Amino acid sequence: MNLPTKLLGLGIASVLLVAGPAQAEIQIALKSAKESSSYYKMGNQLAQALKTGSNGEIDVTLSDSSGSVQNILDVENASEDYIFTSPPVLVSLAQQGKAMFADKESSNFDSIRALFPIPSLTMHFVMAQESASLTFSDLDGKSLLMDNGTFAAREGAKYLNLFGLEGKVTIVDMELSGAQEALKGGKVDGFVMAGSWPAPMVVEVSEGVRINLLTMDGEEVKKTKRTRMVIPGGTYSGEDDDVTTTSVPMVVYTTTEMDEDTAYLLTKTFWEQKKVMAQSAAWWEGVDDRLMVNITGRLHPGALKFYKEVGFPIAEDQH
Repeated sequence: MNLPTKLLGLGIASVLLVAGPAQAEIQIALKSAKESSSYYKMGNQLAQALKTGSNGEIDVTLSDSSGSVQNILDVENASEDYIFTSPPVLVSLAQQGKAMFADKESSNFDSIRALFPIPSLTMHFVMAQESASLTFSDLDGKSLLMDNGTFAAREGAKYLNLFGLEGKVTIVDMELSGAQEALKGGKVDGFVMAGSWPAPMVVEVSEGVRINLLTMDGEEVKKTKRTRMVIPGGTYSGEDDDVTTTSVPMVVYTTTEMDEDTAYLLTKTFWEQKKVMAQSAAWWEGVDDRLMVNITGRLHPGALKFYKEVGFPIAEDQH
């Protein structure tokens, strides 16, 4: 080797030594919900937070999904880089081969493991303030806008039936996008929607129409067989008191195909970035260690390692 060539080789080697080895990038596929939903927006926020918080080590690709049931079914063909959102109750049904999973039994469902909670799907019964409807008993003779086919409409109808109001409340089938004008024009007394609080739509409506949110007592919550949720007073304009309602917990899951180090990094980065996400989207403020109790299935060993390190409350059946 002549001298110039030798010097060139030494120069390249020096640059490589200074630069160090290229950082490995972890490719993650995430499925959450339909592109029009708030959970898709959360998925975008989560993807960006994981990439930023890991200094680019984690790269998440978010895909449109028809919902949690499909997310679980996709576990069948998923690889180690798959994460998805779902209520814990659906994961439990899948692992037991019940309900919508009765004819879709798969050993892969048993490999599903939880990583961390995200904002819960919270029921909102939003009433025009002049209606003064604050409890279910006050709904007798009132009208409610419900977007037929949505979770909120199904859940709302279930509650009306549970509390003896079937046929006593006029149901107006209309898209939620028309709720504010319907309230303003007196066409309806209220509307029902489900979303993480503070729900952007309810915030917008409360700025244009004076509203009250229906609140529930302990027995009513118990009858619904849903999880109790308290929306703090002041969350929405005109609603100064705490509102007790119901919710469906939501969790980010993966499978045992994911290695422990990756699951640990995902979980650690999420909790470190949660406050940053809350600065641009207030619904992340409602996520804290108290939501860990809503994870009814097992945690991924990598996530469990993180929670033990930081002292989060972990139940025996989550191991």
